[in-house]
Amino acid sequence: MKKILMIGTGGTIASKQTADGLAPGLSSDDILSYIPQVKDFCHVDTLQVCNIDSTNVTPAHWTMLTKTIEENYDEYDGFVILHGTDTMSYTASALSFLLEGLSKPVIITGSQLPLGMIRTDGRENIISAVEIAANDSVNIPEVCIFFENKLFRGNRTTKINAEHFEAFYSGNYPSLAKVGINISYKEHLIHKSENRALKVYDKMCEEVAIIKVHPSLQKEHLEAFLSMPNLKGVILETYGSGNAPTSQWFISTIKNAIDKGIYVLNVTQCKAGSVVMGHYEASTALLEMGVISGGDITTEAALAKMMFVLGNYQASTEIKQMLKSNLRGEISA
Repeated sequence: MKKILMIGTGGTIASKQTADGLAPGLSSDDILSYIPQVKDFCHVDTLQVCNIDSTNVTPAHWTMLTKTIEENYDEYDGFVILHGTDTMSYTASALSFLLEGLSKPVIITGSQLPLGMIRTDGRENIISAVEIAANDSVNIPEVCIFFENKLFRGNRTTKINAEHFEAFYSGNYPSLAKVGINISYKEHLIHKSENRALKVYDKMCEEVAIIKVHPSLQKEHLEAFLSMPNLKGVILETYGSGNAPTSQWFISTIKNAIDKGIYVLNVTQCKAGSVVMGHYEASTALLEMGVISGGDITTEAALAKMMFVLGNYQASTEIKQMLKSNLRGEISA
């Protein structure tokens, strides 16, 4: 019988009603008592590393989770992380980069309704996540998100709904498995690491920002943003296939930032599709000045990737190459 470690971080799934609204209160052991069925197909141990709303998640929590997995890696066959939905895609993306050479599943799940509510989606989400992590025939050595009957590559997801149970979307990569009467796996889509041993990183550069291009963006705002002290990288959310204003003030402001050594990664605001700089005139100038294409990466994964790369590598040529390369299945090769 396989051994799974269920790691609790809080979030809606662990919430109770308080005078100020829902707040995390259930421990991992409390949660396990709601799902006694998992004992029929695997052994589950629990570990509570924090009990917070996921809006309070920081990079320190990401490195805490990776350290927990590293310390318990040899003892368990898989890991299930209970997490709030608001920053779940950010955490999944970050862990995918910080955990290199995974040979075991790390599945993040949660719920839209607390586990103690009658109509909660949390019970089925946890049971399915644990069953997938403990599967004997199909190993998924990735950081994934399981939610509402689908298993996604974590760094391909974004939260799209705050009300419905189908809260997550992967616009540029299919689900890895679907749960119905049976669990249907798509083994050809699973990302297999070329590294044979787990390597855990603990550095993330936090001097990174996201700038969203919009019709009322003004020169003063952009200049102020790019003049922040110690800024090292920018995720530039552009229109469509990577298009941005062709105004001289916009072009020169972005170029000045790049000339100062700030890395600029271009991602699309669209929920699906890819940046293709040079396809339209509106993106040609960005390409020529050295803006890096993010391809079909999500904003969440782009932020995590840039934080990871800038935190662990120094050489400019290596940083640029890594930012545009497929490291963990986060972009189409």
